[in-house]
Amino acid sequence: MTTPENAAALNAAALTIYSTTWCGYCRRLKTQLDEAGITYAEIDIEQHPEAAEFVGSVNGGNHVVPTVLYADGSTATNPTLAAVKSALSL
Repeated sequence: MTTPENAAALNAAALTIYSTTWCGYCRRLKTQLDEAGITYAEIDIEQHPEAAEFVGSVNGGNHVVPTVLYADGSTATNPTLAAVKSALSL
């Protein structure tokens, strides 16, 4: 679900990262994406319960982060930078 606060960011990004502030894997992926110049929207699942529900729905009930949502509706759990680039055809 989107909220008015994140709707513009979601529409502008080719991917959305569901994360938490304390997740090392999330920090690593975001750093790699930043260094590669790949833009993304970020949603903290601890601040947005509907986002946590979405993450659980695509991960067998587990709230695993980072979970990436691509513009085509597909998802990936803790993907590598290479996997993200491949999915984005970069």
